Amino acid sequence: MGIFQTVQFVQGIFVEKYDPTIEDSYRKQVEVDGQQCMLEILDTAGTEQFTAMRDLYMKNGQGFVLVYSITAQSTFNDLMDLRDQILRVKDTDEVPMILVGNKCDLEDERVVGKDQGQNLARQFGSAFLETSAKAKINVNEVFYDLIRQINRRYPESGKRQGQGSKKCCKCTLM
Repeated sequence: MGIFQTVQFVQGIFVEKYDPTIEDSYRKQVEVDGQQCMLEILDTAGTEQFTAMRDLYMKNGQGFVLVYSITAQSTFNDLMDLRDQILRVKDTDEVPMILVGNKCDLEDERVVGKDQGQNLARQFGSAFLETSAKAKINVNEVFYDLIRQINRRYPESGKRQGQGSKKCCKCTLM
């Protein structure tokens, strides 16, 4: 489900059709708050049936983008279990995370209210944004916000020897 934002963010294009796979991975160097960061993005949109793989992705991820479609209530309903699974696998109560309501350009097809997303994000203690890959709304902001969270949570993690201030952030889209 998050593949459209990922491709828009990394490649600057909108993909009309997507053939789901188990995972897609991307790398993009970005500058956030004056610091270079190599972002490693793992999009796990097709892993619902692969629990062991999903646990591995969660264990290795530094930050998580939890995506639901504003046009599909079922995608929103799955988020609580997904967040609980991330916290269980990471064995912590706090993980860099952002809740994203996708397809905000389809307002006339909306079934999940913005207030529902905001309330759930508040309950999670996470940031919240609504996005549209098609209309290029808030796509970059999702990743930049998550990078800032990761940098606050892991201030020294990811610094690579010999690369000065370049960091590597591992973000997982679910």
